[in-house]
Formats: sequence, structure tokens, C-alpha cells
Amino acid sequence: MHNRPTGLIRNPVLPGSHPDPSILRVGPDFYLATSTFEWYPGVRLHHSTDLAHWRPLGGALTGIRQLDLTGCPDSGGVWAPSLSHADGLFHLVHSNVSTYTGGFTDCPNFLTTAPSIEGPWSEPVLLHARGFDTSLFHDGADSWLLNLVHDWRPGHGGSAGLEARRYDRAGRRLTGDAVPIALPPQAGWIEGPNLYRRGPWYYLLTADGGTGYDHQVTVSRSRTLTGPYERDPNGPLLTARDHPDLPLQKAGHGSLVETGDGRWYLAYLVARPHGRRGSCVLGRETALAPVTWTADGWPRTGTGLPALEVPAPGLPPGPGATDLGDFADPGVLADGTDGFDGPVLGPHWSTLRRPASHDWLSLTERPSHLRLHGGRSPQSLIGPSLVARRLTAARCAFEATMEYRPGTFQHLAGITAYYNTGNWYFLYVTADDAGEPVLRLASCDRGRLGVDEAGQARLGGATRLRLGLDVDGAELRFRHDTGGGWEPFGPVLDATVLSDEHAEHIEDGRIRSLGFTGAFAGLWAWDLTGGGHHADFDEVTYRSGH
Repeated sequence: MHNRPTGLIRNPVLPGSHPDPSILRVGPDFYLATSTFEWYPGVRLHHSTDLAHWRPLGGALTGIRQLDLTGCPDSGGVWAPSLSHADGLFHLVHSNVSTYTGGFTDCPNFLTTAPSIEGPWSEPVLLHARGFDTSLFHDGADSWLLNLVHDWRPGHGGSAGLEARRYDRAGRRLTGDAVPIALPPQAGWIEGPNLYRRGPWYYLLTADGGTGYDHQVTVSRSRTLTGPYERDPNGPLLTARDHPDLPLQKAGHGSLVETGDGRWYLAYLVARPHGRRGSCVLGRETALAPVTWTADGWPRTGTGLPALEVPAPGLPPGPGATDLGDFADPGVLADGTDGFDGPVLGPHWSTLRRPASHDWLSLTERPSHLRLHGGRSPQSLIGPSLVARRLTAARCAFEATMEYRPGTFQHLAGITAYYNTGNWYFLYVTADDAGEPVLRLASCDRGRLGVDEAGQARLGGATRLRLGLDVDGAELRFRHDTGGGWEPFGPVLDATVLSDEHAEHIEDGRIRSLGFTGAFAGLWAWDLTGGGHHADFDEVTYRSGH
């Protein structure tokens, strides 16, 4: 049995792309749900018994009947899931955003339930599509759904405020009319509503200031559920907006949890930029902060600033608590080697826009290998063949063994450093015009495609080789090994191309593209003939902080 640490929580507790955290306690167990956007499985889940160490559970929404991401735009898909528990069931609500440009946001919101955090999760029920950032609030026998109301009309600012509507848990449906929430004066654009009750007060926790460097967590309270609400006179509960030199930035979008002994913590998102308010290659991550309450009933997080280390609650083991030997330490989440010896992909893997199904991915066709049947082009929003994992540290390495026999220049397979359809790097094997295998490097920067044919390497008879990439802050390098040791391949590349800031494009105040996902490293196979020509991968290694 491992000794339970009682000292510090090291932030971010979920490194790499884990934004919009929704935290929940059921008995001795804590759970976190985070956004996944265009990646399967939808809604990443983690489990802890001490708030400092977290075990990845994979995703809740694993099949297309639970989540359809066909044609999902970059940084669309699953936004801001909310996890709650009532009547012995876990309740999960989320948006599936199919449009966010041109002033419109198509965001149907779904509910699914499960008796256990590990499922099985029910087939989702459509609740409404009035706006995004839904959350469920359970108040005894009553439940309410909260959300932002999106306003498409030009000149209206995009938001008509927040609303609440009763939810019938037995009937799994909304009832009655939506009721506007009376917000504090000059509330402006606020999103991510989470509601809590403590004593006579309802506390409304919201995300203000957008999703960038002015992001913040704010608190308002009222003696009635729909308000009117008054804002905490002390200002934001937590923000980094006026402190650009802090290592953790963009702090916002929070949710609260009470420990079993009456203490409180805030889960919120942060980002770690390269340089002062620079590019965030790792995306938005999850952090925690202890919360205390003032004598007049307002929550506080000490300095109100995000911190790399905060006190852990030092909770004793609860009934059925999991041995910490099963938990990952912060910052080294899923470090190690995957030999693909199991029947399913591990919880650190994600797949792009389609679930890991046997029609394009197999762990059994060739034992102890991952076989990818080549998919569509990188510009396609349908049918890619990409299996990837989040980058979790500013310095990290990713390596894979690949066996591949291309038959044409339309067959490509290799490893990628990937952000979205318009921003990626790809070290790949293909066939030249004579049908001979060659190693090449392709890049895409805001949709501008480049291929370095002059810098290619001829592989001769080598069909099995090792491919690697290294990220060091703003620099990215590729390498390869055909049996004689590692050799560098290509120039030093700009890793900030794979950042939230680089991907976002707003023109004349209108959103053209968003950057919400952070960078991934992965295994990619294209077959532009449509024939599904396969590549086999083995012994994939990821190391952070190297």
C-alpha cells in the first residue's frame, strides 16, 4: 500500500488540453470532466481520492450514437461538460457545437446518465439548443438546467444572458419555461454558469472576460435561484489578468467542490504560455485552489491568483478508495511506452472526429500492433485516420515504430505534431514517382501547405523504422532511425504554430476560427485513393520534461 501524501497539489493537476473542468465528489471519490472538442472519446474523465493525484478513466462518450462529430469544425464539438450526481446516477450534460462562425452558434445540448463513472452511459437525450455551457443544479428533489443564451442578431453582443429551466429527473426532460437569471448590473458577457447552495444563499459561479488573458472566475449570490444576484464586492474569485508574469495564465471557468470534512476547492482552467503572454502550445489545463469562506459568506482563494503549488486537503482513505499506486503524478501523465498489447486503446489516446472503430483501426489484425487503415486528407472533416495524445509539458518527446509499404504518392503514414486541420507538421513515408519508399516532411501553417521534397530521405529496402519528434519550448525537431541510430530530419520548426493563439482567427470582430484544443502528437495514415491502405505502429513512447 502506498503512503498517502498530505502536502501539496502541484498545478496543473491535469496537464495538456483539459479545459473547462467540472469537479464532483461522490463519497470519498472526486471526479473531473473536461472538454474534448473534435476528439473522441468525448468528455475526458479523471478520478482522485486526494485531489493531488488523478487517474485517467478515458472518455464517457465512446460511440457515434453517444456523440456524432462527423463534419465537426476545428475547436467545435464537445464544449464545457458538466458532471453531477443525483438519485444514485451520474448526470453528464454537454454541448456539441457544429457551427460557431458568422455570428451563429449551433449547439445542441445533451444529457446522458450512468450508475457508475465508468458507465455504461445511456444514449443521450437532446435537451435544447438555445445556447451553450449547460450545467445541472440539483437542489433536493428539484433540478435546474442553466446555460448561456446565444443571440445571433448583429449588434446584440452574442449573448442574451443566462437562463434556468426546470429538469425532470424521472422523465429525463425539461419542463416549464426558461426563466432569465437576473444578473448583477454591468455583468457583460458571462458564461460557464455553475450554481451552488450554501446556507440561505445561492452562489452563481461564472466565467468572465473571454477565454484569453483577461479570463476570470467570478461569484455572485442571491437568496432566490433566479436572482437578482449581487456580485462579490471583493472582485474576481480568481484571475491572472493583471499579472502577466505569472507562470499560470488565462485562469477562469471554475467549478467548486466540498471535501468530506467541510473544506472547499475550486477547479479552474489555466494555460502556460511560451514567454510573456505568448503562445500556449499545451492548450488550457486544469488547476485547483483551496477555498475558504468569509464571515459574511463569500468564498476566497487566498491571493486570488493561480499558483503552481497549493495545500492539499490530506484526506484519509475512504471506503473503497483506490490505491494511489494506480494514480498518475502531475506532469507525467501517461509517460512511458505503449506496445498495443491490449484489446482497446489506452485512456491517454484520442481519435479525430470518429470513434476508434474496427472499420479503420485494429489492435487484433496484427497482434501487438496498432493497425491504421489510411483515411482522408487533413482538410477533410470526415474520415481521418489519426490517433494522438495530448502534449503535457513544454519539453517532451514522442517516438513510434512504424512498418509501412506505400504503393503510390497517395499513400502516406507517419507521426505528426498536430493542432487542427490548418496547423500541423507531418513526418511521413510515401512512394516517389518511381514507386520507391521515401521519408518526407510536410507542414501546414494557417492552411498554407508545404512539402520538402528536396530534403527527402530514400529508404531503400527499409520498411520498418523508428520516427521521433522533440518539443523544446518554441522549437520542434523531427528525427528517424532505420537501424543505425537516430538521425535528425529536416529543419528546426516553429512549435508555436501548434498553439491556441496561432489557430484563432478573428476578422472585423467576427470569428473565423477558434483555438481551444492545445497540441497533440500522434500516428497518422492517409490513403488519398480511398482504398484504406494500412500502416502498422508499435512501441510508441512519450516522455515529458526530458
